[in-house]
Amino acid sequence: MVRSMKVLRLHGVGDIQLESEPVPEPVQGEALLRVGSVGICGSDLHWFGEAGIGDAQLSHPLVLGHEFSGIVEDVNSALNGQRVAVDPAVSCGECDFCLAGSPNFCERLHFAGHGEDDGALREYLAWPERNLHPLPDAISDDEGALLEPLGVALHAVELGKIEPGAIVGVFGAGPIGLMIIQLARLAGADKIIATDRLQHRLEAAFAMGATHGFLVSDDWDMKEVWGAADGRGIPVGFEVAGENHAVETAVEAAIPGGRVVLVGIPAEDWTAFEASTARRKGLTIKLSRRMRFTYPRAIQLVQEAQIDLGSLVSSSYALADFKQAFDVAERREGLKVIIRS
Repeated sequence: MVRSMKVLRLHGVGDIQLESEPVPEPVQGEALLRVGSVGICGSDLHWFGEAGIGDAQLSHPLVLGHEFSGIVEDVNSALNGQRVAVDPAVSCGECDFCLAGSPNFCERLHFAGHGEDDGALREYLAWPERNLHPLPDAISDDEGALLEPLGVALHAVELGKIEPGAIVGVFGAGPIGLMIIQLARLAGADKIIATDRLQHRLEAAFAMGATHGFLVSDDWDMKEVWGAADGRGIPVGFEVAGENHAVETAVEAAIPGGRVVLVGIPAEDWTAFEASTARRKGLTIKLSRRMRFTYPRAIQLVQEAQIDLGSLVSSSYALADFKQAFDVAERREGLKVIIRS
């Protein structure tokens, strides 16, 4: 008898439908996973609100969800019964980029909930065992799902090369921005300046370690940032809002020779800043591409209570309540919305 499961599929702009499908059968190298928690990410909202993200457009009904954890339910797997966090990026391991240690640039990368590859907003999925990371008891299912965005934050901070005593700017205080704030604190930053358009996110930024925070708008005067940076500017800035306003602020606030790391995904699929300012300052501008080899370190940071992920979860919903979950996430209420299957 074929078992069935509940699945959420995106059919078009704002059109997600709850459907019934057969439970998948794992192939060689895969294990069957009972999905536990799935975080709704900003990129999921791009797919939901635009039926695409960047140059990737919806070509068939797609299952979203790439921040997830679950439990292995597969008697043929050595991990059977184990709770796991799941790396959603499946690299080939054979191309030049993979062999050079940069699987995030893999030429044949498959990524859950993107393009042709279904994600985790369903009850079961089969996934490569090499992408499953056992979770210690100290880490909840929700926290396990947030190890993926924590990996993104870790990679961005590595690109930023924060030095002890540095002044750091984090422009955008959503979940990944809040993780970067915590990581900057661990790296020994002396001042962490955060900006956001939402007051409750600024309050979270302070709770996570920001020393200064400013509520911004389109006509906001960034002189406040200069004041917080002692009038010298910021050596390392992270744009995590996916908005050109935040990019421009990061470039304007940077010191000569400073670094700006672009992490956010803009809805319009383009980024702009004043070239003369960036050129005269001789800025290093880096665009962050997902992550690489971060799960073991992310798990250790959470297990040792050096990074707080649990406080980022502001609401959770059952799979059947997906409409409310996406409505709340689109309105940017709270911080991280979780769907539990």
